[in-house]
Amino acid sequence: MTQNQFIRLNMINIALYQPDIPQNTAAIIRLCSCLGANLEIIEPCGFRLDDIKIKRIAMDYLENCKIIRHKSIQEFFEIKKKSRIILMTTKANKMYHTFNFKNRDTILFGRESKGVPKFIHKKSFKNLKIPMLKNARSLNIATSAAITLSEALRQTEFIDD
Repeated sequence: MTQNQFIRLNMINIALYQPDIPQNTAAIIRLCSCLGANLEIIEPCGFRLDDIKIKRIAMDYLENCKIIRHKSIQEFFEIKKKSRIILMTTKANKMYHTFNFKNRDTILFGRESKGVPKFIHKKSFKNLKIPMLKNARSLNIATSAAITLSEALRQTEFIDD
């Protein structure tokens, strides 16, 4: 089977804005493969997508994950102009578990090192955060993606097909 046979049109999408740690991206590939989400990568990346670190962590899950690459954030927003972009950010006021996710939502995560530029906060449909203790700076991006995707799938009645 090819990757294109795995695309799911009615599922939640995970998008990574200019990821810079290959091991995190590989873990998210594995997450998306196991839970049936599509993964969108907004370039440029801080590494090559054929990096050995990705292959080592993602293992054979790479074959089961639809990865859509966008050359820029502008291209991403153009393609997604009729979609809901949900930005996960520590700077949000609304908690992820109080938001009503819908099929076809795209959950966007920023760079591990810098997050996203301010204009992305403004262009997103909603900005959400995961509650943390006051002295905590941030969760690992793969952990954040797993927490948020699990809640989105719970709300949208994920069914294993």
